[in-house]
Amino acid sequence: MGRPTQLLDVDADAYRFVGIKLREKEVITALTNLRGAILRMTTMPIVATDPESVVRVLADQVREIAGAHEIGAIGIGVGARVSGRAHIVSARFLGWRDVPLAALLAEATGIPTVVENDVLAFTEYQHWFGEARHDDRFAVVSLGAGTGFGLVANGALVVGDDYGIGLVGHWPLDPNGPMCPNGHRGCATSMLNSDAISRRVSEALGSSTDYDAAIALAVEGQPAARRIADEAGRGLGRLLAAICNLTMPQHIILAGEGVALATVAMDAIIDGIRADRDPNATTPPIIVTNGDNAEWCQGAAALAVQAFVGGAPLT
Repeated sequence: MGRPTQLLDVDADAYRFVGIKLREKEVITALTNLRGAILRMTTMPIVATDPESVVRVLADQVREIAGAHEIGAIGIGVGARVSGRAHIVSARFLGWRDVPLAALLAEATGIPTVVENDVLAFTEYQHWFGEARHDDRFAVVSLGAGTGFGLVANGALVVGDDYGIGLVGHWPLDPNGPMCPNGHRGCATSMLNSDAISRRVSEALGSSTDYDAAIALAVEGQPAARRIADEAGRGLGRLLAAICNLTMPQHIILAGEGVALATVAMDAIIDGIRADRDPNATTPPIIVTNGDNAEWCQGAAALAVQAFVGGAPLT
């Protein structure tokens, strides 16, 4: 009734944003548009990890990648406990505690800045722009140096003060599995983390083997590597089954630098899911991302876009 409707759309190129993935030894920076599409990326090593030195590197990278563009906001994703999308409570891999990172970078660049745990940032990107943009419920599991978990329920990100500790790493997967540093047998940390997999393959072969080489050996059918990858895959399947049983997601998204495990051990993952699911239950689609750094930068940029268009306070 009334006047005919007219569909409207945003001009995705009206603004530019910077998304940063902060790692232990490098910083990856991306320039994006209003929809998180990457226009340019740079990578810079980190030599000194004290906050002042890292902020200088971040500021230099922002200025370089921005060029003549006016930047609407900066987003930073980091493997850490974060308070208020501004303050690093603790970042173990950097040795940081109580660092006001958003304020420090905003002061150095003059650009509003937000900071968040990298898995939460990636989950927000998937919710706004990615594979789960039409979902009310979905889960993200990240694989790599740690095992991470992100959840959207009723259209909102599930967060809490304890997020960033690595809680899902303590989830039990195999009562006969290897021991983790915290004394948990067969937990996600001991079964799924990339260093745990590479260590087990190295011990089996009697020679030092990194994660990529361990996965390559499993693909080639090397017996020990194949068995270890399949054991990890079944453990991952049990974790996904628990997520399905407890949250009933519409999609599960697997991501991270260690996501190659999901490709090489998918049959074992399916077996693990079936072991802990009612036979009448429907397993949601499992989406395996490519695991590169671009998707993590897009997650950080999504934080900046959210704050910018949503009118949230920016540091």
